[in-house]
Amino acid sequence: MTALPWLDPDKLWFPPADEALDDPDGLLALGGDLSPERLSLAYRNGIFPWFSDDQPILWWSPDPRCVLFPHEIHISRSLRRTLNQRRFRVTADQSFHRVIRLCANTRSEGTWITDEMMAAYTELYRLGVAHSIEIWNQQGELAGGMYGVALGACFFGESMFSLETNASKVLMVHLAHQLAAWGYQMMDCQVESSHLISMGARTLPRAEFLSILRSCVDRKADQPDWTFTWQWPGPEV
Repeated sequence: MTALPWLDPDKLWFPPADEALDDPDGLLALGGDLSPERLSLAYRNGIFPWFSDDQPILWWSPDPRCVLFPHEIHISRSLRRTLNQRRFRVTADQSFHRVIRLCANTRSEGTWITDEMMAAYTELYRLGVAHSIEIWNQQGELAGGMYGVALGACFFGESMFSLETNASKVLMVHLAHQLAAWGYQMMDCQVESSHLISMGARTLPRAEFLSILRSCVDRKADQPDWTFTWQWPGPEV
């Protein structure tokens, strides 16, 4: 296997994303740290961390890349019925700490959201770079959530959990509508899943993804304060 570069915590850099391995797909580098500066640099270059407690920090840029363009969100007939019932309320940045912990603790297959990762993204949240989206049922209980990173006109989804049927789908529709209203160009979903594809996501070759990303991250999106409640129906996309 080709030797991977070890990143020095005292030097802020990454190798080009197109130097990532084919097997395992997208593995680019090891080491470094999870400082806000390094994480921001990583996302700007199409790179993200993903590792377990017993591993060094691993940095990835898979090919192809799964993305969702907000205006392409797909709403099935059954999902539209659920939306029209207004069974859920969607908010942002109102329970970041609960959301990231539940993203870690509700995954039956285990989690890569280590204590180190939680601390790093909580710091990004404090700096206004990371955000949580929450979905609440009619009893006021948390039914699902997502957290991610916002840079320029791109939102990078990191992890999601769902405790009730259709909660994650309703959350995705609200988020896509709001991102579109703010002028966001793309949501990075990282790795393909049947759930994301059913919602309108698609895969792009890494080179195409990186080209779009470069045009997005330095573009200023028209966004107000994230701490508010979204209602359905939302803005047209």
